[in-house]
Amino acid sequence: MPATRTTSDPALTGLDVGTYTVPTDSPEADGTFAWDSTTVVVVRARAADSEGIGWTYAPPSCSKLITELLEPAISGRSAWDTTGAALSMLRAVRNTGRSGLAGYAIAAVDCALWDLKARLLDLPLYRLLGAAREKVSIYGSGGFTTYSRQQMEDQLAGWAHGQQIPRVKIKIGQDNGNDISRDLQRIHEARSIIGDGAELFVDANGAYTAKQAIRVFEAARESRLAWFEEPVSSDHLLGLRTVKEAITADVAAGEYGTDLFYFQRLCQAEAVDCVQLDVSRCGGITQWLRIAAAVAAYGLQVSGHCAPNLSAPVAAATENFRHLEWFHDHVRIERTFFEGTLDPSGGTIAPDADSPGNGLTFRSSAVEKYRVG
Repeated sequence: MPATRTTSDPALTGLDVGTYTVPTDSPEADGTFAWDSTTVVVVRARAADSEGIGWTYAPPSCSKLITELLEPAISGRSAWDTTGAALSMLRAVRNTGRSGLAGYAIAAVDCALWDLKARLLDLPLYRLLGAAREKVSIYGSGGFTTYSRQQMEDQLAGWAHGQQIPRVKIKIGQDNGNDISRDLQRIHEARSIIGDGAELFVDANGAYTAKQAIRVFEAARESRLAWFEEPVSSDHLLGLRTVKEAITADVAAGEYGTDLFYFQRLCQAEAVDCVQLDVSRCGGITQWLRIAAAVAAYGLQVSGHCAPNLSAPVAAATENFRHLEWFHDHVRIERTFFEGTLDPSGGTIAPDADSPGNGLTFRSSAVEKYRVG
């Protein structure tokens, strides 16, 4: 066994934090927001001569929160003690507030610490976590409201017919829910593109009122929607429940949740059919596992939101897991930033069983052109 894979007590010696902004490949928008770039904060945690990788999609200010508050809280700790490190980080942001951006920052560090631990032990991360499955189901996600008919066709057909991904999702809620006729047109087009062999998901990003969302679902009934994500805001629990009780598609929300208690409230309100969980926002792997267990107590499954290559190991180790979002922007960034990214052909991705940690190698020199700050 290599010298770096010892059973001694390796101490965390520091974090390398880099912030990178990557332009989109074309203008993108959903029902409530438009963007032309995505910022990723990459954390590399060091112990002995090993390095673990984690990241989050967040504004550049996230990196300062990591270096000023989180790094001092965990430096010198044993690399084995991921739970202790997570608790130290939560204490460090007490006065800052543990939800919101602090959750994103903790997530990036926590994922890096788990990856480091697995590499020190020379184990695949999903094995260290305790695999529940060898493959993780995914759905193709994009279909931005800015896309032309041809762009949407190329993307959806590429997933459904080219890569045989049996679930695809588009954005609706055009202009904050004020152009329902276009939403319905795009839903109809999406169904005609993918045919009958794939499920069609939609995401309104909270653009509608509850009654609007119900009317959209009814008007689109012939397109057989299987998943209606954030028909209203994830914070509007009563509105989510109103939609959930009125339609046959599964209602989903939770992607912005950054603490356990939000998810408890979401489940107690009986607001969703499936809970969305983002490992790059919710506090990382440590909190993901706690939240998924709490969700299971309500008889619900979790669906992974975005960051597919970061999420795959913990998704594979989560018993009540449904599927993972193969999000266009994050897939493109992760393929650029890391060697060893996963293949979605056939509608599943399989964590690397032959490489330690998450199986990824950071291409630091190749992405230096995107660095900011």
